[in-house]
Amino acid sequence: MRDPADRLLTIPNLLSVLRLAGVPLFLYLLLGPRADGWALLVLVFAGLSDWLDGKLARWLDQTSRLGALLDPAADRLYVFCTLLAFVVRDIIPLWIALVLVGREVVVGICLLVLRTRGWGPFEVTYLGKAATFNLLYAFPLLLLAQGDSAWAQIAQPFAYAFTAWGGALYLWSALLYVYQFFLALRVTPGKAA
Repeated sequence: MRDPADRLLTIPNLLSVLRLAGVPLFLYLLLGPRADGWALLVLVFAGLSDWLDGKLARWLDQTSRLGALLDPAADRLYVFCTLLAFVVRDIIPLWIALVLVGREVVVGICLLVLRTRGWGPFEVTYLGKAATFNLLYAFPLLLLAQGDSAWAQIAQPFAYAFTAWGGALYLWSALLYVYQFFLALRVTPGKAA
C-alpha cells in the first residue's frame, strides 16, 4: 500500500502549482504592460492560496512530501520575483531586496551543508510562516500604495508596516535557522536525543 505522504494529486498541491504558474504572469503584468491592478489580483490570489493550501492539507488529510516542497518553493519564488520587480519599478530600494535575498542565500547554504551531512530541511517555524505572511501582505499593499489616489494614501502606512515587520521577522527566523544549523553540526544525524 502506498504511503499517503507520497500522493501527488491533491487539492493543496494543485493550489501550489497554480500559485507557481502565477509567478511569470505576475512578472509580465508588472513589468510589461504595467497592469498593476491585474498584478495585484495575482498577488492576492497567491497569498490566499498559500493560506488555503495549508488549511486544506490538514483539513482533508492531504499532506504530502510534494506539498512540503512546493509550498515553500512557491513562497520563496514569489518573494524573490516580487522583490526583483519592485526594485526594477522603484517601488522598494535595492538594499531591502538585497537583505531579504541575502537571507535566502544564507539559509540555502545552511540547508545544502546539512544535506551533505545527512540532515533533512529545517522544520518550518511559526516565526518563518509569520514573516512570509507579513511579506505576502506587504507586497500587494506596496503595489496598491503607488500613485496619488486616496487608496494609495490609505495603503501606504500599512504597506510600510507590513514590510518592516515582515522583513524583521524574516531576518529573525533566519537567525533561528542558522542557530539550528550550528546545533545540527554538533550532532550526528540519527543520534540526536
